[in-house]
Amino acid sequence: MDKALNMLGLCARAGKLAYGADAAADAVRKGRASVVVMDAGAGPNTRKLLTNACASHGARLFEAADVGRSTGKDSRMAVAVLDARMAARVAELFDQENG
Repeated sequence: MDKALNMLGLCARAGKLAYGADAAADAVRKGRASVVVMDAGAGPNTRKLLTNACASHGARLFEAADVGRSTGKDSRMAVAVLDARMAARVAELFDQENG
C-alpha cells in the first residue's frame, strides 16, 4: 500500500487530484477521473456516494488507510486522480499490493 500512497502524494504535488468525496464524485460523473481512493475510515454516506458514482460511470474505487495524510490534506476522506496516466499507475500499484 505504501507505493500506491506514495504515488498519490506525487499526484498531489502535480496538482492532479480532486480532494474530498463530493469533488471526487463530481470528477467521476464528468468523466475527468477514472480512479478514486477512499479512506478506510470513511462514513456510510461517503461510501455510498463514491460507490454509486464509480459504479455508474465505470471508475475504479480503492480503499486505503491515511489517504488524506499521504496527499497532504489530513481531513480529506477521498481523492480522485484527474490524470489518465497517473490514474493507471495508481490502479496498477493498488492491484499489485492487493494480490
